[in-house]
Amino acid sequence: MLTQTILFPEGKQRTWPELIKFFEKSGDVTVHTSIDDAVKALLNGLSLVFIDHYEHILAVEMLFTQERQVDIPTTENVIRGPKEAFVENLYVNMSLVRRRIKDPHLRFDSWTFGERSQTKVMVTYISDIINPSILTELESRLQRINTDAIQSSGDLEELIEDEFFTPFPTIYSSERPDVITSHLLEGKIALLIDGSPFPLVVPAPFVEFIHSAEDYTQRADIGTLIRLLRFACIFVALFTPSIYVAVTTFHQELIPFNLMVSLAAQSEGTPFPTVVEVLIMELLFEIIREASIRMPLPVGQALAIVGALVIGTAVVEAGIISSTVVIVVALTAISSFVFPTYSIGVPFRICRFIVLLFASVYGLFGIFLFGMILLLHLSNLKSYGVPYLEGMSPFIRREQGDAIFRLPKWLLNTRPRFIPQDRTIRQKTPKPSKRL
Repeated sequence: MLTQTILFPEGKQRTWPELIKFFEKSGDVTVHTSIDDAVKALLNGLSLVFIDHYEHILAVEMLFTQERQVDIPTTENVIRGPKEAFVENLYVNMSLVRRRIKDPHLRFDSWTFGERSQTKVMVTYISDIINPSILTELESRLQRINTDAIQSSGDLEELIEDEFFTPFPTIYSSERPDVITSHLLEGKIALLIDGSPFPLVVPAPFVEFIHSAEDYTQRADIGTLIRLLRFACIFVALFTPSIYVAVTTFHQELIPFNLMVSLAAQSEGTPFPTVVEVLIMELLFEIIREASIRMPLPVGQALAIVGALVIGTAVVEAGIISSTVVIVVALTAISSFVFPTYSIGVPFRICRFIVLLFASVYGLFGIFLFGMILLLHLSNLKSYGVPYLEGMSPFIRREQGDAIFRLPKWLLNTRPRFIPQDRTIRQKTPKPSKRL
């Protein structure tokens, strides 16, 4: 039977309340004052301790679960940079963040969602540099959540995102700890979800989805070149098929005579108009892409090769599709794989079909019309109060150092402008100079 006092190693006697306070500081013991909270702790795998003559219930962390070890990233590969990714264990993910940011202002606010799943979420931020209004907005959205279960970061993202009627993501996600910590150091907020290896980051302007960890592990000039290539691939992936359809259908006078003769010879004998050929190849490619993702890895790679080479060659030899259409669609497909974040590639895949229909009806005018509609839509979006095109529009000189271009590290002295003005200074490192 437990007594009212216990002897500490230094020889002093302490009461149970004093001992429990000592254990609470270690983080392994939680005190519950109600049966309902204790039952929830029990269902989460904690052990309950009842002490005679003590009215509270102790929940002790004694869990041992089989889990996946920290491994290399599978969706965001880099040549030069850390080779570790988040896992499904929340506490392992917290340690990966804490190892990179040893700042006493780093905060982990615990939230629990789901009446049945009781999923734990850690709202992570650096308290002395974040914008308090963004944190308040996030907390208000989290407080509105009333659901049975949160199974993944995607479930939580849909419940706290800014706009539903848009294909463009307004919340960033990544499986790389170095990427998440870099966002935290910029004054953003990350959400670590138990059971998901993809934390969420808010706010998330459009340019963040085009940036890659590779931009910062290389020299500034190389990083800028890669980033410019990535922005160029946006236009290639979005507009190349529609420009081909518009020019060959409505604006043949823009095509050089020798090229026009070659295109006419290739199209002779094909049973479909150009727009239908492009739609067939685009749909075929989307089917192959989805099938290769769902299949086991070795089979998926073989399927992609068979689909790209065998089927593409077969439809040309059969006279169903012209070879130029295959080249255009292949160039579009390759460009769409350049995006570092999968979630930003999907909206451009959707928009590619829409602009293709505009081009088939109105020609180049339809492409310009769709481009204006797309820009108006993007300009109207916000991510937690931050304009979606932040860093690109409106043009602010100090915001251009890490938007489309990437200046050297010693020139990136300030954080984004949505951070309060007294917290924007990031560093004051002078320009490197020679001493010899």
